[in-house]
Amino acid sequence: MEFSVVRDALMVSDSVLSKHVKVLQVASYVSVTKVRGSHPRTWLALTPEGRQALAGHIAELRRIVEMAQADQ
Repeated sequence: MEFSVVRDALMVSDSVLSKHVKVLQVASYVSVTKVRGSHPRTWLALTPEGRQALAGHIAELRRIVEMAQADQ
């Protein structure tokens, strides 16, 4: 996904997103591709490790929601 699309969807500044992307890169969860041209663009993509980590995170969030619903 293009950097600006992610930034706008999250409603954060370039600098905030850049810092988070750097952390995700170091963890090998995100790859970054810069395309030079008349309008330079930066593309972000989940790595296989990133997809696996995201799936685990979503599964845990679902488990937490199920526990909360069971308590009602």
